[in-house]
Amino acid sequence: MSWRRFVLFLGLGILLTLGLAWGCQSRPAALPTGQSSSNETPSSAIKLDRIISLNGFHTESTATLPSLPPQTQAILASGPQGQVFSPPRQAIRLAVISDLNSAYGSTTYEPEVRKAIQLMPFWQPDLVLCSGDMVAGQSPSLSKQQIEAMWAAFDQQVAKPLRDAKLPYGFTLGNHDASSALGAKKTYLFQQERDLAAAYWNDPAHDPGVDFIDRQDFPFYYSFKYKDIFFLVWDGSSNHIPPEKLAWVEKTLASPEAQGAKMRILLGHLPLYAVAVKRNKPGEVMENADQLRALLEKYRVHTYISGHQHAYYPAHRGQLQLLHTGLLGSGPRQLLDSQLPPRKTLTILDVNFQNPDLTTYTTYDMKTLGLIDYGQLPRFIVGHNGIVLRRDIEPEELTPPERARCETRLGQRPCPV
Repeated sequence: MSWRRFVLFLGLGILLTLGLAWGCQSRPAALPTGQSSSNETPSSAIKLDRIISLNGFHTESTATLPSLPPQTQAILASGPQGQVFSPPRQAIRLAVISDLNSAYGSTTYEPEVRKAIQLMPFWQPDLVLCSGDMVAGQSPSLSKQQIEAMWAAFDQQVAKPLRDAKLPYGFTLGNHDASSALGAKKTYLFQQERDLAAAYWNDPAHDPGVDFIDRQDFPFYYSFKYKDIFFLVWDGSSNHIPPEKLAWVEKTLASPEAQGAKMRILLGHLPLYAVAVKRNKPGEVMENADQLRALLEKYRVHTYISGHQHAYYPAHRGQLQLLHTGLLGSGPRQLLDSQLPPRKTLTILDVNFQNPDLTTYTTYDMKTLGLIDYGQLPRFIVGHNGIVLRRDIEPEELTPPERARCETRLGQRPCPV
């Protein structure tokens, strides 16, 4: 064998050995416990965008990922088997949180709230949405100083870290932030809390960083836009929206800005329909839910994101998607007709305009950082004011026994209606 041929074969052998070694080391870590919460793609078919493990990044896209803060890395290492699932990224990513508050007057937050904020560099959302209850008000005994102290604590522990990360923050006010409940004289029972909430949010130092379309009655009723999504916020801190405000809602949804967007999302605190134990009664949902839903469907609102029920349930009714956001603060609740224990959750909502369903949810149990699969949740929930179907279930898929159970609870009304 000539020396040239010997050198050629030796070089090829070295390259082959290095290639095999690199391939073994760069193989992705095993999938974490749990399944995808997307109904658009079976969990077995999902391709991971990236996985964090105790050994760091294992992915083809390592070079495109920023270094993560030490506290974020520490939280990720505490996930199932030392890793946390990261969903495939779509055109726009929203991180959806809700109900952050603890006991009345509290200026501290539960560990899951801090964990959620510290994990934002991992999820890298384009926008953070909150469906209400950021502080722990709605008590006549709270003084002005106590209420201001709660908002100062919220700013230090939640809002400022998001501002520092340059993450826009879209939110709606909850009953514990600035309740719109009325007294006997049709005046606000918690006027001071509403005034102080407005003062906090209208301070330029607390600018949430969204691209406002209409902020005339901010932070109670307002609209903003992010790329091709139009967001409308209404004051669902109680179950009633005054007629003049409902007229504003309709005018806003009919506007060229709203109708010209590829997607419309509504934020409000109280949901349209009840889904949780001890919240299944009037006053805990918006009144005239079916009429409100018809209005939203008329203007092609895709999703209504709400809080208040303290239980995660991804649902739909008619043409409207209903994301009942779980809480991060105190008091998780059990879903109706479910034996699952109450859980604290956070949802990553990815938007893909090429997908007919538009949205994919990835929802985490924030204590364990495991995933919540749709299959774990009830196929439908019948509350006192109507039925909602899990977002992957269509009306025709209900079995005769399920339909009969629903109609019995709804008083012989057709199910679903």
